[in-house]
Amino acid sequence: MAIIATIMNSTTGQPIQKMSFGRMPKPWASFNLETGELVKADRIDVGKPAPGKFVAPVSVWVTPKA
Repeated sequence: MAIIATIMNSTTGQPIQKMSFGRMPKPWASFNLETGELVKADRIDVGKPAPGKFVAPVSVWVTPKA
């Protein structure tokens, strides 16, 4: 089952994009954004699922250079 995570900007707190991972990303994971920029995960937050839902929201916080 794929994990769909929201990529968040650590400096502004705004979402950058949605990304699908094959499994839960590790805190030291590096990946490319849609812009082609290579970023490293600062932290990963897993929220509680909404009542009656199975999927928990996942946020990956990164610090882009630009």
